[in-house]
Amino acid sequence: MPSDADTLAGLLRAWRGRLLPADVGMESYGRRRTAGLRREELAQLAGVSVDYVMRLEQGRSRTPSAQIVTALARALQLDRTETEMFYRAAGLAPPGAGTVSHHIPSGVQRMLARMSDLPLAVFAADWTLLHSTPLWRALFGAPSVLSDPSQNLIVQTFVENSIADIATAHGGPDIFERALVADLRRSAAILTGDTHFQTFIAQVREQSPRFAALWNEGRAAAHQSMVKTVHSPLVGDVTLDCDVVTVPDSDIKLVVYSATESSPDAAKLDFLRVRAVHSQIPADR
Repeated sequence: MPSDADTLAGLLRAWRGRLLPADVGMESYGRRRTAGLRREELAQLAGVSVDYVMRLEQGRSRTPSAQIVTALARALQLDRTETEMFYRAAGLAPPGAGTVSHHIPSGVQRMLARMSDLPLAVFAADWTLLHSTPLWRALFGAPSVLSDPSQNLIVQTFVENSIADIATAHGGPDIFERALVADLRRSAAILTGDTHFQTFIAQVREQSPRFAALWNEGRAAAHQSMVKTVHSPLVGDVTLDCDVVTVPDSDIKLVVYSATESSPDAAKLDFLRVRAVHSQIPADR
């Protein structure tokens, strides 16, 4: 029989107890009887109910879904080994090597908590949105990952055709589309063992002739930084540098927008930043 410290309930309590609100970008309030995050704080970060967190910690629920485990692991800032342990404690097989990972390394999560005032988002190798800051959502008028976990930039660009109305790459949409497909092709060449990823690509090729044509060109390269104009309904057009950073030893990508200091575009970002803070929308985890 495993000791309590090795059970899903015991692990969840231990991991919650080692985090402070400041570690996850939250303010501490009230008197705390024990160290660590409160259950309601963890529930908020993971997008689950407080009652469900309580049932997991009390051992009354022992079989969370892979989606719940992923959300809790991200909220708890677990590293890859701990995340695999969490999966196994829940009776699930950990995501294998050579597959698209939604794991954000704990060090990156701490960095993101300190960069919450920037328009920044994190994407998986298949360009599924994993995290966005309040300013990102204010800039693009986008929902949070917690409210809509299915957001995918490939689908938005080539299937829904919604990105052109939101932002325009300087040099034309062709530059952005080619960069996006080349980056996806590069990831597909590496993650050959992920059948879901390969199926996703096949489906987009069927749904979008434009994507299929670019895919068939055979280009494979990491996404490059570029200048874009974001068409914000709140502040009008905002011209920004868009930088894409791939985290070392990981497939995830950080996308961050910035403007030259003291420029009109920086002033527009400042306006949106204040609006984002006043709306009190928590950052995704």
